[in-house]
Amino acid sequence: MVKRLVLASPRGYCAGVERAVETVERALELHGAPVYVRKQIVHNAHVVRDLERRGAVFVDNVGEVPRGSNVVFSAHGVSPAVRHSARFRGLRAIDATCPLVSKVHAEARHFARLGYTIFLIGHAGHEEVDGTTGEAPQSTLLVETAEQAEICYATTNRQRAVKRIVAAVDLLLVIGSRNSSNSNRLVDVARAGGVVAYLIDDESEIDEAWLDGVESVGITSGASAPESLVRRVVGWFRERGVSQVESLDGAFEDVFFKLPREVRADGVTRT
Repeated sequence: MVKRLVLASPRGYCAGVERAVETVERALELHGAPVYVRKQIVHNAHVVRDLERRGAVFVDNVGEVPRGSNVVFSAHGVSPAVRHSARFRGLRAIDATCPLVSKVHAEARHFARLGYTIFLIGHAGHEEVDGTTGEAPQSTLLVETAEQAEICYATTNRQRAVKRIVAAVDLLLVIGSRNSSNSNRLVDVARAGGVVAYLIDDESEIDEAWLDGVESVGITSGASAPESLVRRVVGWFRERGVSQVESLDGAFEDVFFKLPREVRADGVTRT
């Protein structure tokens, strides 16, 4: 019988994801619905559905966006070809690319100009990989078989938090969507540490059979999962009599990114 929950820290939204989601929310407030978004703004089904209810329309490519409309580029970034296509269609682009991803793009351009070959570790078809490759397509080689590189502070901190928590729990639940690469890696890290771990979108996916013989359950969430989902999972356990909830101390995150100029009060023109 589960007696206690242990919450990993840090967990959930990183600064880049928080900025991207708020960008879409502000765009809807300023321009009204619909606001088009290329790809999922972040890889979380709950976040996407919530924004859809507010009037966001997610598309796979800018060719689906009516000419002259507002389009938001997701946190994962886009290639120069996508930006060119948006300009060609007369779209008003709002760039919600994570600044850390933009930094990677700048590094790719820099080293390509110097004549280097760039080895990019990632998964073919992932938006971040496509965007980065597009900055220097003739100089970039995609490597998919190596272990995922630590390319941002949030990924590193959340994996370290999992490594700390596995010694204190019998089972770990990772809250995140199936298409979230960083959430899947948290499951891998836990299993590599000898703890049974499952990826769940929300509390409805918890299988009570997993809890047989389990006294301590750890909970964490990927960088694109809102804290509200953690509260829902904790509530699920409280409804079943679990009253002991504790949090492990971890790295303190104070990273903050300004919103894109197009949706800031000091730089936006209402339409």
